[in-house]
Amino acid sequence: MERRHFLRQAGATLAVASTAGLTACAGQRVEPRPASTGSTPTLPLIRASTDRITGVYVCTRPFRAEGPRVETQNLGKKTVVHNYGHGGSGWSLSWGSGTLALQMVQATGAKELGVIGCGAIGLTTALLAQRAGLSVRIYAKALPPDVFSMRASGLWTPDSRICDATHAPTLADRWDMMTRISYARYQSLLGLPGKPIEWIDGYSLSDAPFGKFHGDVPDEPEYGDFADRVRDLTPRSVELAPGNHPFPEPYVRRYTTLMFNISSYANYLMNEYLAAGGKIEIREFEHPEQLQQLPERTLVNATGYGARALFGDESVIPVRGQTARLIPQPEVTYGLRSQNLSVVPRSDGIMVQVIGDAGNFNNPDTTPQREVSEAAVRELANIVAKMKRD
Repeated sequence: MERRHFLRQAGATLAVASTAGLTACAGQRVEPRPASTGSTPTLPLIRASTDRITGVYVCTRPFRAEGPRVETQNLGKKTVVHNYGHGGSGWSLSWGSGTLALQMVQATGAKELGVIGCGAIGLTTALLAQRAGLSVRIYAKALPPDVFSMRASGLWTPDSRICDATHAPTLADRWDMMTRISYARYQSLLGLPGKPIEWIDGYSLSDAPFGKFHGDVPDEPEYGDFADRVRDLTPRSVELAPGNHPFPEPYVRRYTTLMFNISSYANYLMNEYLAAGGKIEIREFEHPEQLQQLPERTLVNATGYGARALFGDESVIPVRGQTARLIPQPEVTYGLRSQNLSVVPRSDGIMVQVIGDAGNFNNPDTTPQREVSEAAVRELANIVAKMKRD
């Protein structure tokens, strides 16, 4: 499901990374090269078996060819600031996108704000507005953990399905701004209790030299790729020489990325919002006219894919994604990526995701297909079985 994005990252680096590493290098770039440590690292083995699957989850990522819609619309007596359509980058860009939306809200002179939606974008935007001195009420039909944002992979992927290649030049500067704001905010959340955000290492595995194969999903568009714009923030992946990793594949790269422990992180956001006096009203809207009944004159629409039905925005395309979670293993702190799989060692369960499969673009079906996740777990088991042991 994230195959194209994964292959770009595995072949070069993940999208954004540590300013600490940047300072240590004094601005110098370290290009990927085979690294020889003289010893094979010992990694705890993932217990990959289908009887350890605790749940299979499906979400619909809201893709728009032109990128996220962050703009103001006058609607009757209301001013609506739209903030939706972030594809697979909702968590990653939430602080930057929310900052942009807040600036538009502040331009109206509003002191009270209604936020429609309580996923990654809605909750973060509400918290930002609250910290800026606004009185905020969230209106949502569901709260975490019962929102689609909770079913995301949990990796820092700020350019995952963010727009198509045609619209990338127009979006580039705004994306750059949102990415840098979000990245800086996540650095301030490291080390908190429950580890809502943390750095992890991972290993990309391949039978062919990196960059020698294509990762296009045949029924999906060519997506915008902005990774080169944030090279100054990006830790370089390191190609490991044979004998310096426990994997049988001839080509292995170690990467470093941010990971969201989504259960812990969403709980942190919700607690922060409520502790500062934030209000929540469980309510579902079926057409925009119902928004006229709300007491706030300024609203933020953070309904994600729901904006297609609520506002008739047919530019929002659902991209189906399915993940499975295995029973947590605290000792497993590394991620894995093969041509077909992505594995993320979250604290709420080891996430296993199929990547690169067709049939997900413009697919609104949220019915879990357990057999697909079981096959993915069995493939992971094969990888683990071939790892070198002491």
